[in-house]
Amino acid sequence: MNETTTIARTARAAQATDTDVLFAPYRLGPFNLRHRIVMAPLTRSRARQPGNVPSSLAACYYAQRASAALIVSEATQISMQGQGYAWTPGIHSREQVEAWRRVTQTVHQTNGLIFNQLWHVGRISHPALQPDNMLPVAPSALTPEGEAFIENERGEAELVPFVRPRALNIEEMPYIVAQYERAAINARAAEFDGIEIHAANGYLLDQFIETSTNRRTDAYGGPVENRTRLLFEVAEALMRIWGPDRIGVRLSPMGKANDIYDDQPEATFGYIAERLSDYSFSYLHIVNPAMEQMQSGKEPDPRALDMVETIRKKFKGTLMVAGGFQADTAARWLLEGKADLIAFGRKFIANPDLPERLRIGAPFNTDDPTTYYGGREKGYTDYPSLAQDRGEQPKACVDQRWR
Repeated sequence: MNETTTIARTARAAQATDTDVLFAPYRLGPFNLRHRIVMAPLTRSRARQPGNVPSSLAACYYAQRASAALIVSEATQISMQGQGYAWTPGIHSREQVEAWRRVTQTVHQTNGLIFNQLWHVGRISHPALQPDNMLPVAPSALTPEGEAFIENERGEAELVPFVRPRALNIEEMPYIVAQYERAAINARAAEFDGIEIHAANGYLLDQFIETSTNRRTDAYGGPVENRTRLLFEVAEALMRIWGPDRIGVRLSPMGKANDIYDDQPEATFGYIAERLSDYSFSYLHIVNPAMEQMQSGKEPDPRALDMVETIRKKFKGTLMVAGGFQADTAARWLLEGKADLIAFGRKFIANPDLPERLRIGAPFNTDDPTTYYGGREKGYTDYPSLAQDRGEQPKACVDQRWR
C-alpha cells in the first residue's frame, strides 16, 4: 500500500468519524430524535384549488421524507390575509385541516415527526391573493422591492410588482394574534406534533422586528421592546394552546430576503434570543447568516459567525440552524457547539432519503429548480430513493388528482 493511498483512507476515516455526530440521538422536548438532521420548511406551491388545500400528493411527499429527525412543514398561511404566493396551503379552513390530518397521519405511520410552520406574509403579497382584492397589511405602508407570485386570470403563474401595503391600525393587533391562535388550534386538530412560529425572511412578524420595515411610533414601533411586542404576544398566546415544549420559533438574523434589514441586528436578535430563553420553547431555528458564503464555498463573514455566537450565548435552549450546509460543515458546527440540530432544505427536495445518503456518503440526486414551485408530481414526489434505485421499494408516488 503506497503512502498516498494510506493518507486518502485515513482522511476518509476521519471524515466518517466526524460526520457520526450527525447521527447522534437528541432529546427535543418530549421527543427522542434519532439523529440531528431536520427537514427545513420548503414552499412548493402545490396546494389543491380552490381553497389552498394540501393535495393527496403532499401526504406522499412528506411521508417519503419522514426519515428526517423532524419535518418542519412548508410555510402555511394562518388566514386568507396571510397568503403571499399562489397555491400555498392554509390551516384556516375545515377542509385544509382535514387534508393536513391525512398528511400527518401518513408521516406518523412511517415513524416521522412533523411541526406545522405558521405563516403570515404581511406586505409580501398582492391584492390578487387577498380576500376581496384588499391591500396586503404591514407594520408600515412601505412598498417592498420585488415581485409577487400570483395566479393570473388564465390560471397560470405570473410575477407582478408588489404594491404599497396598508399599515395595520393598533386596534387590529389582537385580530392578528387571534389568527395565529386559530391556526394553532387547527394544527392540533390536524394532529401535528408541534408548531413553528415563522418570524423570519421578511414576513409579517419579521417586518415588525426589523427597523427597515417598521416606522411606527406607537407601542409596536421604535425601541426593540416595541418592535418585538407582536412576536411575544403571539408566542404567549400559542403557549396556552400547545405548551412551550412543542413550539419552535424561526428567525433570520442579518437576512436580506424580501427587502428587509435591521440597523442594529446584533442588538435586535440578541434581545430576542435572550427573551425566548425564558419561554422554554422546543427550539430556536435560525437561517444561517453565513449561508450565502457557505453555499458558494467561501469563508463565512466574521460578522455572520459572530451573530451565530451571540445567539448561541443568549439562547439557552436547542438551537437549530438552516442554510448552506454540506455533511462536513454540518458536522463541524455540531462538534463546535454552534448548533444542536442542522436543517437541510433544497437537498431534501431531490433526496427524500437524505439522512441515509449522508450516513453512507452516497451521491445526491440532482434537483431541478424549474419544478420547485407549482406543477404536479414531477420534481415533487418522483425523485427516487436509494432503495427504489435498488428495486427494493415501489416507484415514487404519481397521482394526477393533484388539483
